[in-house]
Amino acid sequence: MKMKFRFNWRYAVLTLILFIIEVLIALFLHDRFIRPYVGDFLVVILVYCFVCSFMRARTLAIVLGVLLFACTVETLQYFNVVKLLGLSHSRVANIVIGTSFSWSDILAYVLGLLFTVVFEWIWGGNDYPSFEVRW
Repeated sequence: MKMKFRFNWRYAVLTLILFIIEVLIALFLHDRFIRPYVGDFLVVILVYCFVCSFMRARTLAIVLGVLLFACTVETLQYFNVVKLLGLSHSRVANIVIGTSFSWSDILAYVLGLLFTVVFEWIWGGNDYPSFEVRW
């Protein structure tokens, strides 16, 4: 099954809702659990929904792409890319890109995407017939 571009308003609405939740977490929560763990759990679901807003493809392919993207961003944090780009003064860059590498962030990404896979498998989302593991 090939990837197809199309707009899906359900995923777009989910993207918007998750984005608002992420912004509220980033601006108003400074705890030791929700912001670092739930925020990372939700951000990969946000990216997944954003991608599904504009394309139809196998769930597993999108999930793996989102995981690769998230791990790339986390690796850039390891190399302190915000500082290398001269954006240390930017609060937005520090929040969006991040400033510190953590294996627990990668675990939160994996758990968020596993949740997504199970949810899509149960509900048959992304407009394809059920969940497909085939490449």
